[in-house]
Amino acid sequence: MKRKLVVEAKGLSKRFGDVVAVESMALDVAEGEIFGLIGPDGAGKTTLLRLLATVIPPTAGEAWVLGKDIRREAEAVRAKIGYMAQRFSLYGDLTVWENLNFFADVHGVGGDERGRRLERLLAFARLEEFRHRRSQQLSGGMQKKLALACALVHQPRLLILDEPTTGVDPISRREFWDILTDLHVEAVTILVSTPYMDEAERCSSVGFMYGGSLMVRDTPEHIVGMVPNTLLVAHLLPTASGRLPIREAQNVVKVLPGILEAQVYGDKLHLFVKDAGMALPVIRGALQQAGVPVSSLMPARPHLEQAFIYLLGKRDGEVHE
Repeated sequence: MKRKLVVEAKGLSKRFGDVVAVESMALDVAEGEIFGLIGPDGAGKTTLLRLLATVIPPTAGEAWVLGKDIRREAEAVRAKIGYMAQRFSLYGDLTVWENLNFFADVHGVGGDERGRRLERLLAFARLEEFRHRRSQQLSGGMQKKLALACALVHQPRLLILDEPTTGVDPISRREFWDILTDLHVEAVTILVSTPYMDEAERCSSVGFMYGGSLMVRDTPEHIVGMVPNTLLVAHLLPTASGRLPIREAQNVVKVLPGILEAQVYGDKLHLFVKDAGMALPVIRGALQQAGVPVSSLMPARPHLEQAFIYLLGKRDGEVHE
């Protein structure tokens, strides 16, 4: 069955003077997807979302959003999407209910349906008991949920969200994503950038941006599957002085035969190896000889974050298979 595309970009580029923010981007997002966009700061994620939301014009290339050309039909695109920037402009002096009504006015939502729709959004965002509270008095998590509700006032078929949960607590992040999941069930397509890998793993498809380009695009499961062979996790013990010798351990093991990459994660060392059976005794012996105390060394399934670090290292020639 042919995928119905909600977003399609070809050769999309954006320059700011001599700085290339997005370079020859090819991207497609199918109807009903939750597409997660991740990558380091400066990768071009925000610029790409602003291009697709018609906030800024492209320097080159073309893109269509919900069948509309972002250059020639920008107003039509904006009428059909819900866009939530990193700093969504709520009006602090207005109450929750007044903010919803303001955005209903902006989008021309009226008639008998208006009141019912705003009440549904209020319940959907779990803000019913806060309807008369000024938005500046809400917690960060509640402000994010109100901003999302305001972006949904005109019932858009596509939501473009730029790091919507940055700066809120873990519980509020989870609640926000529960709401996004409910929207997904209602067949709303979601294009979202996030700095959190646990959020990316909840997406149906993920794209990793680096240097203004899309480095890889696939399901989270397939991306994790791109990491070859085995991941070993080494839990280290403090030395007699109480210091954790994590860097010493990394320097010891990264030059051993069969080690593809050695990554530091807090108090653990993550090792990508060609053959776990052969690598385990070699790693244990090398660390023991170097005087690095090890609590455990065991195989583990890679997470999305490790997969992207591995793929980035491979791209830059730091990983040799």
